[in-house]
Amino acid sequence: MEYTLRRKLDSFLVDWKANPDHLPLIIKGARQVGKTSSITHFAKNYKSFISINFIEEPQYKRIFEKGFKPDTVIREISFLNSDWEFIPHDTLILFDEMQECPDCTTSLKFFKLDGRFDVICSGSLLGVHYKEISSVSVGFKEDYEMHSLDFEEFLWAKGYKQEQIDSIYEHMVSQTPFSNIEYDVWIENFREYMTIGGMPAIVDKFVSQKNFSGVLAAQKKILQDYEDDITKYAEGLDKEKIKNVYNHIPVFLGKENKKFQITKVATGARSREYVGTVEWLNDAGIINRCYCLDQPELPLKGNYKPNDFKIYYRDTGLLIASLDDEAQEDLRANKNFNAYKGAIYENVVADMLVKEGYGLYYYKNEKSTLEMDFFVRTASSLVPVEVKATDGATVSLNNLITKENYGDVKFGIKLANKNIGFNGKFYTIPYFCTFMLKRWLKTIKE
Repeated sequence: MEYTLRRKLDSFLVDWKANPDHLPLIIKGARQVGKTSSITHFAKNYKSFISINFIEEPQYKRIFEKGFKPDTVIREISFLNSDWEFIPHDTLILFDEMQECPDCTTSLKFFKLDGRFDVICSGSLLGVHYKEISSVSVGFKEDYEMHSLDFEEFLWAKGYKQEQIDSIYEHMVSQTPFSNIEYDVWIENFREYMTIGGMPAIVDKFVSQKNFSGVLAAQKKILQDYEDDITKYAEGLDKEKIKNVYNHIPVFLGKENKKFQITKVATGARSREYVGTVEWLNDAGIINRCYCLDQPELPLKGNYKPNDFKIYYRDTGLLIASLDDEAQEDLRANKNFNAYKGAIYENVVADMLVKEGYGLYYYKNEKSTLEMDFFVRTASSLVPVEVKATDGATVSLNNLITKENYGDVKFGIKLANKNIGFNGKFYTIPYFCTFMLKRWLKTIKE
């Protein structure tokens, strides 16, 4: 597929190269999120591009057998391909699918100390294999995690100009409601984004043909590829148990209580039998975990229950593709997202928050009298975020803001299919604005 999609990694790589003291780079992320395409596109900035794929060309796994210093590695590469030219200070070396040769990260330290060549490592399932690598060149590498397209990248793909996209942020800052035309256009794009997700091949197909034809089949192929990865890479764990958890994600999200519970995975299942399964899926970039806070207060990272969490797909299009065929047809034809107990809206909000760099946290007290979908924070405040599939009551949100025992909460956010507004306690914000949340929160005067 010809490279057509603009990604945020593109500008990151340009800035990376421009830094005279840049470190070797490791780009990790789930399979098929566009890592190799972006790197190959960026490689046009070099006179020489050496691209080694350890899956397609397994013979290159041996290039580190005699050591990790650049001259040694380059000599071994040149024996296997004498056509490649290594031009000092104008060559990019890509070690792709490096999960097949994880010890190649050891060479990054030596490439950095040598300084003649730029090196990027890329691969899927790196979180799984990172733990097995004897040396990961700590202090001599930079890490970048790539996701499927966020909503802004999706809008770029649809052809919207940056000033049009930035107008969403301007509406948020000024608290000016969108016009009917603006609102209808953005919400329609957002519904498309929820339905197809952000996997580059899917977005490219949808944008180029301007319809959903073939999208579902392509999504199902990715879901099957992920399942195949479990069979191939889940070493030392019960692969069927990982598949069990993976296949039950829509079941958890379809419940009123979306909390992950082993007893719902299989009859008589016990937690100790499934140790490591959810971690594997998370490390592989397939799911996002949302932890329950012990109390709705700061700090977030030191205040959650590690064994109490929800799990979401990292790509909402793949969640919809995992539902039964009739549900998918309903969503595409009727946009009836509300029928799924808010699961689809929660999933896409979780995905958008993670792509902004947020960790995921929720709260539910023991009596279920107070619960909140997500929390983010400013420098000094805890900010509850309620995701409303319908325009129902906001009892928990009001209680968190008004009751004295939640001192870290000064205001809240309600994400809904409603225009911008503020009632003195919480901001009402349309779903499609979520990708601007972190940037906007910096402007709030508390």
